[in-house]
Amino acid sequence: MVDVTEQVTLSTQNLYRNFGHCIAVCDVNLQLRRGEVLGLLGPNGAGKSTTMRMLTGNLAPSSGSIEICGIDLLSKPLEAKLRLGYLPEIPPLYFDMTVNEYLLLVARLHRVNKQVMQIVLKNVKQRCGLRDQGKYLIGTLSKGFQQRVGIAQAIIHNPDVIILDEPTVGLDPNQIQEIRLLIRELGTTSSVILSTHILPEIENVCDRVQIMHKGAVVFDKTMIELRQQDASLEEIFTQLTRS
Repeated sequence: MVDVTEQVTLSTQNLYRNFGHCIAVCDVNLQLRRGEVLGLLGPNGAGKSTTMRMLTGNLAPSSGSIEICGIDLLSKPLEAKLRLGYLPEIPPLYFDMTVNEYLLLVARLHRVNKQVMQIVLKNVKQRCGLRDQGKYLIGTLSKGFQQRVGIAQAIIHNPDVIILDEPTVGLDPNQIQEIRLLIRELGTTSSVILSTHILPEIENVCDRVQIMHKGAVVFDKTMIELRQQDASLEEIFTQLTRS
């Protein structure tokens, strides 16, 4: 019997992205397994957002390969993207739609089975703390609730790989704790990449941490390995990204 925690859900080989003569991402190799939450850190301009845009098929790499659950993202993008959930730094929301209308649209785009559509919508609203917001226009919601809608659209189709870029921006401390619990829950059955500038968030929810600097991965350790080192994550981050 196959152990699902050992299944590789995302794999990249020698990933590069150039913008003219500028190398934004340099030789990134990554393997993510089911049940693993990876924290992606780096200062502004380190290449994190460019990397995530490539991993989600929103930006073509200059060279290298990306596979989602063994499916080549470049040659079979539609098939691969069905297994992906993505929350970009600016959530892709339609402010003139209600929460229910928007999530129904997203579910249809992700080909959620019509027979279970209402059950799926109810479940994702409950998980993201949106149970009472369904009839409200998204544009009238606070930033914190808009962020929750953004997370809901990323997970509504139960994807194998979930990529979250700054998911707790605009949330109050109680909401942040709720989203951290949700990320841990998602990480039990899916693979999660969490990009954030909040180091305690990485320490609280992630199994492994990667640090990017000047387009390259300069640190890649499990949280267990990290805790065995003399330096804290903050000290390591500062040391590796100071120049």
